[in-house]
Amino acid sequence: MKTKFNIILLVILTITMSCSNYLDINDNPNSPSADVVTPDLVLAGALASTYRQQARRMNILGNVMMNRWGANVNAFTGGFSEEFSLAIDNGFYDDIYDGLYLTTANFQAIIDYDGSEYNNHKAIAKIMKAYYFQYLVDLYGDIPYTEAHKGIDNLTPSYDDDATIYRSLVTEIDEAIALIASSGSATAVGSEDIVYGGAMSNWATLGNTIKLRLLLRQATKAYTLGNDAELATYLDAQFAALDGSNFIAVDAVINPGYSDGQVAQQNPFYALMFSNDESTSVSYNFYRGSDYAIEFLKGNFPGAVPDARLSALYGLNDDDQYVGHTQGFDGTQSPESLSPIGPGLVINSAQDGYLMTAAESFLLQAEAQLLSKLSGDAQTSFQAGIDASFNLFGLDSSTYNPTAPTIGWAGTDAEKTEAIMRQKWVALNGINGLESYIEFTRTGYPSGIPLATTAQSSTRPKRLLYPSSELISNASNVPPVSSAQAFATGPFWAQ
Repeated sequence: MKTKFNIILLVILTITMSCSNYLDINDNPNSPSADVVTPDLVLAGALASTYRQQARRMNILGNVMMNRWGANVNAFTGGFSEEFSLAIDNGFYDDIYDGLYLTTANFQAIIDYDGSEYNNHKAIAKIMKAYYFQYLVDLYGDIPYTEAHKGIDNLTPSYDDDATIYRSLVTEIDEAIALIASSGSATAVGSEDIVYGGAMSNWATLGNTIKLRLLLRQATKAYTLGNDAELATYLDAQFAALDGSNFIAVDAVINPGYSDGQVAQQNPFYALMFSNDESTSVSYNFYRGSDYAIEFLKGNFPGAVPDARLSALYGLNDDDQYVGHTQGFDGTQSPESLSPIGPGLVINSAQDGYLMTAAESFLLQAEAQLLSKLSGDAQTSFQAGIDASFNLFGLDSSTYNPTAPTIGWAGTDAEKTEAIMRQKWVALNGINGLESYIEFTRTGYPSGIPLATTAQSSTRPKRLLYPSSELISNASNVPPVSSAQAFATGPFWAQ
């Protein structure tokens, strides 16, 4: 496992990866001492390096699996062939596991720092550790948690039960919010906070929103399926305690000073597409919109309505049309010119990254209100989520008011739940593609998303397999999971 590094080396890594000179120190960075490597020197790099994992590989996986992205098969052979065929093995997106364990070790280093002087920094680290460990559980189920990030003190950490980890993550967020409330004499957070600039009340609000997501991920198992009474009792208490809290109403963006100065200074999503001269394609010419997503946003499916977000999420092809790639088609089957990723997503090297959008926050609230677990009107929150998504792209949502069952707010509670998930599918397109893929695994919504024509399974995988690096270095602890099980059983909340 890639957690097997001295924590100091990880700290050096994140410092050198930072985009801004406020992390510079005068001492030899190859020989840092404990009194130099304080949490304020680590925080920005920790935030930036974990976000890089989210913006790239996690985002790509979710967008392809949810049939929002395709490949430019007219110029590249075999693009996304493993994803389209669903050839899941221990090497499939293994860098997500390795990368998240490597980078979240920096949050743990902040949390473990002696003393209370940096309690504000510790609170941020706890919130973000919970944010990313949720995704590790969502993708892999049981994972190392209590024994993770011990460096050379424990090179073969044991695996924790995934349901138990989820409750620990809720506790981590509660602890973080309590630290914020009681950290009057702690060192103030400044520009090293590349999300909120030290506004700790905003971190508490983000923590509440992440906690809401943690609780709702378990809601289908507890309430809809109704097969876990103890979980339902736990969630009822947690929702009651959360009711009345503030949730984010403004996009939570991250920007350590992204620029076109060097490749390493670019927004990592933009750098996936273009080099720092902003004209040389890195992979921009490879990624293309999917036929399914483009046609849906055009309104060409039963119940769908034309959606102005099409122009932000996808670009025009050479014929000034929106034309997508049918996943699984090769160059002989596809149109000659396909739509690239759109100008609302690929802007410039200095563009903000999105940790969590206001649209997602409102849609989370809408689901909790539909379940009668939070006070407030679910339809109002649903519409606020749509408005926030349009606003993110500078678009007007006033003419977009879908009412058809399974697409808009009408019909049964199940149809309203699908409407929420459909809006997540649109709102998180290209921003956090993985989130709606995981929500699809949980709810089965939105329905009707086709598999690639080359898919070797009738369903999408519910989880990923543990990476080869873990099978080699921690074999005695890794739970056995076969490729067949990846399609049959997901994390605890999907069983």
